[in-house]
Amino acid sequence: MVADTLRPMPIYALGAEEPIIDAAAYVHPDAVVIGSVEIGALSSVWPGAVLRGDGGCIRIGERTSIQDNAVLHTTPEWPTTVGSRCVIGHLVHLEGCTIDDEVMVGNAAMVLHRSIVESGSVIAANSVVLNDMVVPSGALAAGSPAVIKPGRARIEDIRDGVEAYVERIEQYRSGLRRLD
Repeated sequence: MVADTLRPMPIYALGAEEPIIDAAAYVHPDAVVIGSVEIGALSSVWPGAVLRGDGGCIRIGERTSIQDNAVLHTTPEWPTTVGSRCVIGHLVHLEGCTIDDEVMVGNAAMVLHRSIVESGSVIAANSVVLNDMVVPSGALAAGSPAVIKPGRARIEDIRDGVEAYVERIEQYRSGLRRLD
């Protein structure tokens, strides 16, 4: 059997807190968005991702991808903020941290409370940015716990990743259909 439509994506209010999702953003039907979450224009949230703004707020800028099975959470004390033109890889966990513009967070990495990842930097796959760390602009943070390697980020890789996911939005918006 071929279904002509997708089921609605699970977007939930929590009490008075309702997500604000720009009309040009894309949220996959198998992602979950709860509570105090803002998603900017041409940003995308992919299958299995959970954005749970239940204790504080989560803000996502423009042209940012939150990829498959990423978990973004927050606390009442520390919001989770992701800037514009970011690539947040598969299985990433962000909580109570600030990700500036043009940052790539590699697959299965974690960025924890009060950490700041400055513009143009990269968090390597499987790395853990511990509480209160600052990753300077242009640096690569790699390892568990992360070690800062100044000047090692490649801004071209970030920009290529951003554009690849922005291009997918229309493909999914117009061509995705559920078969069951």
